[in-house]
Amino acid sequence: MSRRRPAIHRETYGQGTPLLLGFPIMASAWQGDPERAILKGYLDRLTDRYRVLVVDYPSLGPDIGKSEPIPANELSAERVCSDLLAVADEVGFDRFAFWGYSWGGVVGLDLASRTDRVSALVCGGWPPLAAPYVEMLAITRMMAAAPEVPVRVDPFVTFYESIQGKPEAEALARISCPRMAFVGAADEMDYPGGISLRIASTVQERRPELERLGWRVLEVPGRDHGLYMDPATVVPLVREFLDPVCR
Repeated sequence: MSRRRPAIHRETYGQGTPLLLGFPIMASAWQGDPERAILKGYLDRLTDRYRVLVVDYPSLGPDIGKSEPIPANELSAERVCSDLLAVADEVGFDRFAFWGYSWGGVVGLDLASRTDRVSALVCGGWPPLAAPYVEMLAITRMMAAAPEVPVRVDPFVTFYESIQGKPEAEALARISCPRMAFVGAADEMDYPGGISLRIASTVQERRPELERLGWRVLEVPGRDHGLYMDPATVVPLVREFLDPVCR
């Protein structure tokens, strides 16, 4: 018997080149964007040229998103990619650009390495090379065990467990579409237990190698991991890359 796929809430806006705008931008209001102002900031700057698909994925709690929850032990990288491709099918996206940030950037890397349906990739707030997957597993396990964390973190534990030992270089070699990585130049985070996420510095160190591999790399001075919350800054910078390759 096939497993029923939980309903995934999604919305589309605009006309033009298909663009899946991934996590942390969601279709519904969430705690960090109660007025949907951040989403509107992206849509106002993209829908003149793009048909933008946004989804509530994954469901992180009763007040975050309208999608049905996915059992925590099922949110593997393979499952995430399958779900997003199914949503793309539902709205008639055959090939599409994908833009994700933070965890959404991780998803974009995995998705573009698994399918040729991604026509262009924007990976924000995450290093495509030497990525801290081990550290993220430790952080999500720690957060999942903390009763004060207000969102469901267990699904992300499953996700990061599923990509431990991922052959990063082989996966990157399978990504042939135009690709961009961008990061705030001050994007560094420290967690209890001496765990550090060296996002900006890793991108900086690996920039020459990424550029040799065909990546466009952009660092935004003075900005940290909250950069995605500023569409007035981010969207024009990304469109300088995206518009020419999405004709």
